[in-house]
Amino acid sequence: MKTGVPWKAITIMAVMAISGLTALSAGADEVQSLRGVQVDEPVVMEPTARPKNERMQRAYRQQPPLVPHKVAPYQIDLKVNQCLNCHDWSNAGDHNAPTLSMTHYTDRDGKQTDAVAGNRWFCTQCHVPQVNAEPLVENEFKSSSER
Repeated sequence: MKTGVPWKAITIMAVMAISGLTALSAGADEVQSLRGVQVDEPVVMEPTARPKNERMQRAYRQQPPLVPHKVAPYQIDLKVNQCLNCHDWSNAGDHNAPTLSMTHYTDRDGKQTDAVAGNRWFCTQCHVPQVNAEPLVENEFKSSSER
């Protein structure tokens, strides 16, 4: 029985890895973003967020409302949801913020609860900040309000 390092296999794998990296680096210069710039080139974007309290119309029935302010500074994790500081039913009146619909207080078994249900905890799964941005690709979608 032979023991030792299979040098031939290691050499073949090293050559394959080096040739793969070479191929990747050769094609990297040709990759462009959807906005038409090099992927590694920084893109300066003008601020596009709409002013606070100027709400966009929903594009389709049952669309979750868009958020009319930045959401990046708000912590949302397993233990903390800072959106609820303003939007929970007990706080919304003090902050002049829209309250969550009652569906957010219904668990997956249909039971009404006093706290936001776990399946509705991560707000940014459905609600995104609204922005005035040009589409990345052509889109012929017409909202129900435009039909």
